[in-house]
Amino acid sequence: MPEKTEEDNNIKLSRRGFLTSIAGAAMSLAAPGAIASAASARDRELSFYNIHTGEKLSATFWSNGSYLDDGIEEISWILRDHRAGLATPMDTKLLNLLHQLQAKVGHQGEFQVISGYRSPATNQMLNKRSSGVAKRSYHMLGQAIDIRLPGFDTRQLHKAAVSLKGGGVGYYSSSNFVHLDVGRVRYW
Repeated sequence: MPEKTEEDNNIKLSRRGFLTSIAGAAMSLAAPGAIASAASARDRELSFYNIHTGEKLSATFWSNGSYLDDGIEEISWILRDHRAGLATPMDTKLLNLLHQLQAKVGHQGEFQVISGYRSPATNQMLNKRSSGVAKRSYHMLGQAIDIRLPGFDTRQLHKAAVSLKGGGVGYYSSSNFVHLDVGRVRYW
């Protein structure tokens, strides 16, 4: 299969934009129930920049009513424990929460990843260094992420995440990041 060129990608994006415009026009003529159904059928995509590895990724993890294994696998790899070189499947609830957060703040930039999955050994090492690392962290379950969104105030990102009531949300002002997890709802 020939390698895709930048021109091929531009054509794809232009086609997607065209199809999105047509779909939007058609939805404006549809009944309210149909609009809600069509909106729930849209692709869910996330973009990341891992500050430790320098890797970037944009991946679709949900499309046409179902999760995409390839997209989840790609996201899980970029969110891996970079110290141990280990990955675990990231919880789809967390991916949905990140998608909702981007929609809430209206900023489609890439999330800078401070920490995603952590192996138990990495978590134990970090816990010994800092009181801010939980012994039984949701990071070890693929259910937590520490992020920032360039060009968006981290305090405002924290407030938006809290308003979603999707799990634990922490604000670390000295390190300029927000912690999100899909455990019980709590804030710090």
